[in-house]
Parts: sequence; C-alpha cells; structure tokens
Amino acid sequence: MRLLVTGGAGFIGSHFVRSLLADDDPRTVTVLDLLTYAGNRANLASVADDPRLTFVHGDIRDRPLVDSLLAEHDAVVHFAAESHVDRSIASGTDFVSTNVLGTQTLLESALHHGIDRFVHISTDEVYGSIESGSWTEEQPLAPNSPYSASKAGSDLLALAYHRTHGLDVRITRCSNNYGPYQHPEKVVPLFTTRLLDGGRVPLYGDGKNSRDWLHVDDHCRAVRLVLDAGRAGEIYHIGGGTELTNRELTERLLQACGRTWDSVDHVTDRPGHDLRYSVDWSKARDELGYRPHHDLAPGLAETVDWYRTHRDWWQETAR
Repeated sequence: MRLLVTGGAGFIGSHFVRSLLADDDPRTVTVLDLLTYAGNRANLASVADDPRLTFVHGDIRDRPLVDSLLAEHDAVVHFAAESHVDRSIASGTDFVSTNVLGTQTLLESALHHGIDRFVHISTDEVYGSIESGSWTEEQPLAPNSPYSASKAGSDLLALAYHRTHGLDVRITRCSNNYGPYQHPEKVVPLFTTRLLDGGRVPLYGDGKNSRDWLHVDDHCRAVRLVLDAGRAGEIYHIGGGTELTNRELTERLLQACGRTWDSVDHVTDRPGHDLRYSVDWSKARDELGYRPHHDLAPGLAETVDWYRTHRDWWQETAR
C-alpha cells in the first residue's frame, strides 16, 4: 500500500510515521506537510533516511499538488489541521480554510483518483461539553470553539463523500493527546517547558475543566487499526482511560518538575471553554481490539523527562 500522510511532520502525524516505519511495515509513506509553526522536519529525523519515506513540502489546499500525489497513492491518513483552540478564538480564518477547505480538496481528489480508503483524524471537541457519562459515536455534534466547529465541518464533509459517492471514509475522534514532540503551545508541553525553565504557568478559571488523556502512541496504534480493519463510513472513538481536571493535571506537572503552586497564575477563563469531554471507546475496543497501553502516571513522567532532555528541540520550536 502506498500511503499519503498529511500533516506528517506534526506532533501526532510524525509519531504515526515513525511508528509505522519502525515496525518494518511494508507500506511506503509520503508525508505532505506545509511546515507551519507546528510542523517540524526534525520530528522525522530518525526516519529521514528510510527509503520507504518521501517528504513533500506543500499545502493540502493545493489541488494540482494533491492530485499529482493521490494519482500515485492508495490510501490517505489525514492529520493535517490547525488545532489550537486559543488561536482559533483570536482568528478563525486559517482554521476554516485549512480544516474545512483543505479536507474538501483532499476528499475531492481522493474520489477522482479512486483512493482505496481515507482515514480522517478528528477530535472529541466536536461534541461540545458533557456533564456526566461519555459520548458514543452517535452523539450529535455541538462544537463551541471556532477550532472544533471547523473540525465538525470537516467530519460532516468526509461522511458526505462516503454517503453520496461511496468513498471509503473512516473517522477517528480522539481525546487529549500528550507525549514527546508536542508543540509547546499545548498545555502539557507549555506547562512543562515553562516550569523546567523556572517560569510561571497559567491555569484557566477554577481549574475544574476535565479531559481524558491519551498517549500519542496509543492514539497512533488505534489509527493503524482503523486504517487496516475499520469499516467504511464509520466513526471510532479513541480514548486514554484517565480523566483529570486541569487542576489535577497541573498538580502532577508541578510534582514532576519539582515546582510548587507558587508557580501558578490563576487567569481569566477563555471564552466558550468546554467543561468536560469524555468519549466511550468501546466500539474501537470491541471491533478492532483497541486498548490503551500507556498508564497516565508513567506516561506523563516519561513525557516530562523527554522535554527535560530535549531542550534544544523545544527551544527552537517555540521561536
């Protein structure tokens, strides 16, 4: 199989590519990445010389480029997206353009070239907030931020191409990811790098916003299961199994970095901040055999250690 991975130089996409090639998978991989602030060729350095890997610097909205690539590929795993909620609140333009129009460009080209399967990577944020229990895949979408609204739009487009044209689309919706190589704008690396540097960290509101935490390695393993054994037109939730409030997460990061609550600034909550996300991932478990392998406590400790020993990477990335 000839696999096109969009956003393959980003946090999750690069882990997917590295893990695929590390397992001696026979598939060839082409990474298409625009290398915005969140994309980094260094994330693929360990596999850069692998003959199965080709890197293309380009935009998923560039239809001629996408056509030239998909004419030579069998499947797409679509990670490329603008993904930071705070940035989307400041300006939603890039989010709609990349996440909606970029996805539509890929879908149209995939249909034209008869792509065998299209795995679209989405997020639990498309559902809005849930007070108790967990969402199943049948939950109606109710996004609250420009970011999550743009992802909801791309999800609906992907499903429309399946229902209207029969394109084999499979959608994954994951909970909050953490792990090495994550851009320092996201909460775990943001807090970790600031605390390691002796700085201060901002905690939104009362810190009671709650998220399920998923190690990036578990996420990428689930994506491979969906790619290989998922069903066309289906949505699969991917969760990590450990839910923490932001205050509890902050406490763990403070301990891991040897800092105290004196390093925390309590700041005004961001607009439209969803209180709680939680996905029911029993469908992926029952159909595909997915189970998370990484417990949060050691996974978070290993992640903090990675940032501690890869200071050059995150200092360069944060510029």
